[in-house]
Amino acid sequence: MEKQYVIITDTGCDLPLEMLEKMGVLCVPLNVFMKDNPAQPCTLTGAAFYQALREGQVACTSAANLGRFRETYCPLLEAGKDILYLSFSSALSCMFATAKLAEEELSAEYPDRKIITIDGLSASMGQGLLLYFAVHQREKGASIEELEQYLLDHRLRISHWFTVDDLMFLKRGGRLSSMAAIAGTLLGIKPVLRVTHDGKLVAFSKVRGRKNALLELAKHFHEEVEDPTQQIYISQADDMDAAVLVKETLEREYGAKNVLIGDIGAVIGAHAGPGTVALFFMAKEPRKADA
Repeated sequence: MEKQYVIITDTGCDLPLEMLEKMGVLCVPLNVFMKDNPAQPCTLTGAAFYQALREGQVACTSAANLGRFRETYCPLLEAGKDILYLSFSSALSCMFATAKLAEEELSAEYPDRKIITIDGLSASMGQGLLLYFAVHQREKGASIEELEQYLLDHRLRISHWFTVDDLMFLKRGGRLSSMAAIAGTLLGIKPVLRVTHDGKLVAFSKVRGRKNALLELAKHFHEEVEDPTQQIYISQADDMDAAVLVKETLEREYGAKNVLIGDIGAVIGAHAGPGTVALFFMAKEPRKADA
């Protein structure tokens, strides 16, 4: 009889814990703290978190340590269960690298168990959407090896398109020079960004005006989507009106049927800033090396 396995992810996926529980998925949290109080975990969430950022507080993040992975994995391994961990993109976080260390250590300690670590090459609800499809594969009876292959085959087809409202947050993260950020803000320039084939965050284009940038996300959906009636995720950082505009455009113009709007949590929001809106869907083709 085939052993049971457990799917684990992390808070980079931006899916609420209640949703993960319903999906039967465990979650390893990343660390979030305010720069002026690094010894204390940040407890702010939702609008309160983004208001703090607007008021000038700086949020920082770090990966979970090896001990946290061991605390999560060991009870499962001792209970006779195998583990598949789907991580936040290795290009944006050390979660994958730390999980690989845990895999190596615990595979030696529990030689009869299987531990598989997958680099999601995704972020926010893009990682969450890949997880959603993974859970459906498990529900259809996929073995842990079959699920591993599915994720490796499909992870680059999760398309990520997003825009930010305040260029200064990207500047703080080292993604724009001060002059470029200031000039862009004065001119009303909004960047449209995407995640590349190797899981990196890059600027794709610049659009004048917030609404035009949001509509640009929907345009890329139309150009790339495999099936507009599939499950689609939108994540937003304290700007529900902007997310609804994207959702309604997808439904009205491009035949979308199953669009879920969720919140960008502190892990992603610390770097993207308030007003970020992101769109995720399964594309016809994988992300290319020149994306």
